[in-house]
Amino acid sequence: MLAIRDKVRFGETDKMGLVYHPNYLHWLEMGRIAYLEKCGVTLNSLMEDGIHFPIMEVAVKYKNSMTYGDEYEVQTSMAEFSKIKMVFSYKVIRLRDGVVAVEGTTCNVFTDANGRVKRLPDAWYQKINNQYVSDKNEEK
Repeated sequence: MLAIRDKVRFGETDKMGLVYHPNYLHWLEMGRIAYLEKCGVTLNSLMEDGIHFPIMEVAVKYKNSMTYGDEYEVQTSMAEFSKIKMVFSYKVIRLRDGVVAVEGTTCNVFTDANGRVKRLPDAWYQKINNQYVSDKNEEK
């Protein structure tokens, strides 16, 4: 599991003073990118190698609201990994009281630049899989 922390910005809130719901998806993306960077993989390096990874599915449960100034932690884990797809799970924790604000999952598939499903080459697979296996062993 990888955790990153940030603070709710004023521009991320709506007229009611609550975090506008699509902003949580940006935060999940921040977690996903940080997880891949922890694996030694950057988005640009994958794309330069002709590998894209569009999101095919998103599931989000909004459990508790957050407001301007709230500090939060995005906890990101890889739930599934293969040469075809990555499934991440997330929790966004409101730090002032430790409650879960959002839980969610995303599923990315690997494709070429034209959107055709593509198997992840071994070198990239090993980088990500090493972290995935390490994280799974820590969970036990």
